[in-house]
Amino acid sequence: MTPQEQVELVQRARLAEINSHPEGRALLEKQYGQVWDTDDLRRDFEVLQFAAPWLVVKRRADGVTGTLEFQHSPRMYWGWRPDQGQD
Repeated sequence: MTPQEQVELVQRARLAEINSHPEGRALLEKQYGQVWDTDDLRRDFEVLQFAAPWLVVKRRADGVTGTLEFQHSPRMYWGWRPDQGQD
């Protein structure tokens, strides 16, 4: 299996896991800390790349790039992780 195939396998598994039991904001906040809805995301981040269930984003406050994870419905984003060495 190629590295790209391995990434796609992990990606598909995580996508299925997240969307098989989508949670509301309160429960997601208990699990992951800060959670953003779509309006919050637009306010705080610029989306650079989309590869469900992940986004590559740039934080508007300071230009730091990183990743977020999301579920489809209700659309919620969480798990902000800055790229290594940026935050």
